Parts: sequence; structure tokens; C-alpha cells
Amino acid sequence: MAAEIHSRPQTARPILLNKIEGHSDTVNKAVLIPKEDGVITVSEDRTIRVWLKRDSGQYWPSIYHTVSSPCSCMSYHHDSRRIFIGQDNGAVVEFLISEDFNKMNHVKTYPAHQNRVSDMVFSLESEWVVSTGHDKSVSWMCTQSGSMLGRHYFTAWASCLQYDHETQHAFVGDYSGQITLLKLERQTYSTITTLKGHEGSIGTLWWDPVQRLLFSGASDHSVIMWDIGGRKGRTLLLQGHHERVQALRYLQLTRQLLSCSADGGIAVWNMDAQREEAPQWLDSDSCQKCEQPFFWNIKQMWDTKTLGLRQHHCRKCGQAVCGKCSSKRSTYPIMGFEFPVRVCDACFDTIKEEDRTALATFHEGKHNIAHMDMDPSRGLMVTCGSDRIVKIWDMTQVVGCSLATGFSSR
Repeated sequence: MAAEIHSRPQTARPILLNKIEGHSDTVNKAVLIPKEDGVITVSEDRTIRVWLKRDSGQYWPSIYHTVSSPCSCMSYHHDSRRIFIGQDNGAVVEFLISEDFNKMNHVKTYPAHQNRVSDMVFSLESEWVVSTGHDKSVSWMCTQSGSMLGRHYFTAWASCLQYDHETQHAFVGDYSGQITLLKLERQTYSTITTLKGHEGSIGTLWWDPVQRLLFSGASDHSVIMWDIGGRKGRTLLLQGHHERVQALRYLQLTRQLLSCSADGGIAVWNMDAQREEAPQWLDSDSCQKCEQPFFWNIKQMWDTKTLGLRQHHCRKCGQAVCGKCSSKRSTYPIMGFEFPVRVCDACFDTIKEEDRTALATFHEGKHNIAHMDMDPSRGLMVTCGSDRIVKIWDMTQVVGCSLATGFSSR
């Protein structure tokens, strides 16, 4: 069922400790069980499995439960051992796991959505289960009565969710690339704001309630940090992935952000470094360097008897420029560009060698990563995806030696 990996290289990179195999379809979510050598997985093969590490070093399922519809997501609350499973048919099913993790009893089934459940959060404080679905809605239901408390519809599939338990604010990402902030109440709600910045569907969100930072990853291969607590609209763009970003985790103690993409890329971003906002792209009918017209500027093309040029943008200053005036490429990590991007010739000359110093490290997970979970107290990370394999990683070399001791003492 699971293979133990014994190789422990000395370079600072994720160390693969175990591979768990056995699912017959995509593993949509895997979470580490706190204070236990265990993992909970849910899959398109309609199974919920609790894997415990045996004396042999391998993981074997102590619970193997089959439900009526493919499992799309889950929310596990360790202190109460309550687990909520989102399904492809729109239902959310609640179970209670026994103390020895060998038995799971059905508690309730919630008719949350009319289509696939994409994400969910259980809040013990309010006794709510908040969920998003492909019926273009977010719903919140009372876990005591099982009744629907409220629902809000969007113009696109709701794809991911984060929830602030203290203020009852919900962040919902959707397939149009927008993030909607809602204030949820019993029987009602209010829309606070809509965040727009991505050029593709939102794949994942992470909310840090301490620093009040929201992180979003999308199909445009980028990550954006939204400074919600600062109330000044500050955003930071992070570009280093080459595929859809599907998982995020912010480590508040070490000020590091972990992001994972569909091609198996694992990035660790230093968020403690001084960073600058990437500029807004400027609009112009002609190159803002050489003043040659762009191809839609018919009047200037006619007046100057020249052919129009294609418009590009300098990533450092945001000016609209032609290809000739932006022939150079450079990394610029202070603005989040970890691989070479287009910059105008003038900006290229201002970039010093120290400005190109990387502020992130990149690693290979060597499998499709649809979801990631991390236990900072042990420096462990679990990844899963469409290849049906669950991988458990030792991340202590990557995120700092003080990580485990720092969290366990809290």
C-alpha cells in the first residue's frame, strides 16, 4: 500500500519520506492527522481512507469507507474528530472518527449544493459548515440542526474558499478570476468587496488571520498576496510557476509561503524580504519610449507612413513599449519575477546584479499536485493529485531548522 523512502540527501530540498498508493482514481485531498503518524484521504474513487503508519514504516488504511458519490473535498477538525466530506452530487456528509482512528460513524448529510462541492470549511465556533460548489454558490449550514442558513450565487463556478472564524468573513474564489469577500450572518449576508488581479480562474486560497493576509493562486500560474489588514489595497505578485497554482500554505512563524502547481512544482517564497508592488500596465496608442504607433493607431500610421507595431509592457515600470525598446529580459525578484521577464531597455540598465538575487526556492514534487497540507509543528507536508499517489515530505531543510521547535513550543 505504501513505500518507505530511505534516501536522505544533504541538500536543502524536500525529502520524500513515504509514498502512499492504493487509490484507483484522483486523490482530491489529503490531510495530515495532528500528533499522529496518519493521513486522511478522499478520492474520486468514492472512498474515504484513514492511513496509519505501522511498525514497518509503511502506511496502511485503518478506515476504508465507501460513499455513494465521488469525494471532491473535505474539512477535518482534529480536536472533535469530526470530518466533513464534499461530494460530486452536491451533498456534504459528516462523520465522527473514533479515538483510535479505526472506526467512522455517519452523523448527518447536508443538501448543500446542486452540483459538485468544490471546497468547504467547518467552523466549530459558529457550528457552521461553509461550502462552495459548481452550482455557482456558497452556502452555510448549521451543523446542529442541519438546516440551510444562507446562500449566495456568483456568475461563475465557485472554486475555493477561506473563512475567518472570528469575524465570519468568507473569501470565495471563482472561475472568472475574482475573489469575493462576504460577511456571513444567520439567514443573511453582505458583500464587502471583490478582489480582481488574476487573469485566470482561482485555484486555491489561503488566509492568515494573524497578519490578515490573503494569498491566492490561479491558472495564470501566479500567486497574489492581498494585504487585507492594511486597508490600502496593497498587493504583491509572485511569479515562478509554469503551471496552474493549486495549493498554498503560509507559515506565519518563518514568514514563508509554500505554493504547489499542477506540474509538481513546489515553491518556497521568502515573505520576510522587502518587496515592491508590480506596476499597473499603462495604456497608450504608441510606444512610450520611441513614440512609434501601435498597429491599431491608424491615424498616426497614416500620418507618419509607417507600419504599426505590437504593444508590449515593461514589467518594472509598466509602460507600453514596442519590441525593439524592450528586447531584454531579466529576473526581478523584489517585484516577484523569479524567472526572466520583459523589461524596457531603460529599466534593464537600472537593474543591479544584487537586484537579481532570488527570493524563492523551487523544487520538484515529481507528480501532479492537486492539494497540499502541512503540519508546521513537525515540518511535514503531504501532497496528492491525479496520479493517485500521496506523498509525505520532510520540509525542515527547506523552511528552516527552527520551524519544528518554534511551533511545538507554542
